[in-house]
Amino acid sequence: MEPHVPPAENIVVSRSGPGLRWGPALSLDWQTSPCLAAVREVCDMLLLPMIHSRRDFLHRTLWGGAIAALAGRDLFAGGNGTPPEVVQAPRPASDATMPILTTARSWQAFRAALSASPEDGRLLQAGSDAALEIARLTVADKKAPPPGRTPNDYASQAPYWWPDPTTKSGLPYVRRDGEVNPEYYQGDRKTLDAFGEHFSGLVLQAYATGETATARHAGRLLRGWFIDAETKMNPHLRYAQGIPGICDGRGIGIIDTASLCFLVDEIGLLDFNPDWTPAHLEQVKAWFSAYLDWLLESEHGRAEAGEANNHGTWYDAQVACFAVFCGRDDVARRQIERFSKGRIATQIAPDGSQPHELARTLSRSYSTFNLLGFAVLAQTGRHLGIELWNWRPERGATIAEAVRWMLPYYLGERPWTWPQISPFNDATATLVLSLAAQGTGDSAFVEGSARLARHAWENVSFMSARLREKKQ
Repeated sequence: MEPHVPPAENIVVSRSGPGLRWGPALSLDWQTSPCLAAVREVCDMLLLPMIHSRRDFLHRTLWGGAIAALAGRDLFAGGNGTPPEVVQAPRPASDATMPILTTARSWQAFRAALSASPEDGRLLQAGSDAALEIARLTVADKKAPPPGRTPNDYASQAPYWWPDPTTKSGLPYVRRDGEVNPEYYQGDRKTLDAFGEHFSGLVLQAYATGETATARHAGRLLRGWFIDAETKMNPHLRYAQGIPGICDGRGIGIIDTASLCFLVDEIGLLDFNPDWTPAHLEQVKAWFSAYLDWLLESEHGRAEAGEANNHGTWYDAQVACFAVFCGRDDVARRQIERFSKGRIATQIAPDGSQPHELARTLSRSYSTFNLLGFAVLAQTGRHLGIELWNWRPERGATIAEAVRWMLPYYLGERPWTWPQISPFNDATATLVLSLAAQGTGDSAFVEGSARLARHAWENVSFMSARLREKKQ
């Protein structure tokens, strides 16, 4: 059995007195200890190519040992020689899984930013309190489905399709790109969005404060959506983004579950408790493995894989992210190496622009949403030892260069001159820049995400980011 080593991200070096304490890293100042900073970078470099679970254990072992060895020499000069005191962290990270897309340092920064913003603290508390009032939120909580379906089948309507004014019945619906039909908000997509937002708010609150009630309720929501037989979603999207008069569902509807990439990322922050046990985690992983099989083998999945724009990007992002989450690294590696690199070559022009997305009526939104999909792929690739941020095709630009192309538009330094018929959501751009900063360390991305962020969580969570404005 592997010995328990406190996670590296939970190490705090306290200079207020002698001793070494494991705990949330709020007071850690890397500038005061250049030796430790160098050790951390070496650990990161040596262990990055390893598989996730083994790398996490070895990273914690090497890093924890390095701090213990250097504590007396580098950190506590002038102390009285008292042996280091080791105490249990108030919020121990789950040993079973860790965030896939975001880094430990980004979550430490979130906690520090939240502490510095009483207003954000109040907003997050209010959101988690509201989530605690929701007994259950599941795909099965809807009116009776059409014949041939069950309440557990996810169903949604295509957003940009409207009744045909030239026919008496309005059928078949006709497309109006970028114009959202209010009927879109009446299906399971609205429930899925609410589930994701409430889960995220609960996890953020639990991580920031250590509240047990919020962590337990987050576990209950997960179980309702993915585990409990009566309410769990069937692991397919056969009826996603249907079009009245044309089809019950289509491959394009697979993009509805793009937000689940960030949900599995935040699962890595959720402590085990009576309502969220290791057995529950394995059941959720089994659900994602079954869904992954459907993505890879179904007609809808094959259709979405063939899309040349943001749909294809997000198909790859979901396949890779879900595969890493449920321990199928070979599937994730194959998807990235065989398909995702080709998408970089065909979707990002040599100057860093994205021609497919610039042609849309929501060009700024879709350019950003596509970049977010590429960011998910790049961050997932790091767990496999694959560098995507700066991978360059024979003719074209890198993902990092595509983010850099958008940066002056995000910061208001250049006017956006392509179509954008609805307001743009800056929170999505903030998350893109934050992931790029976490993946590349580029100071321009670090500074850009800091300038755009309106709330502490926007650099780590999908809670505020979305392609189109939410309507009730």
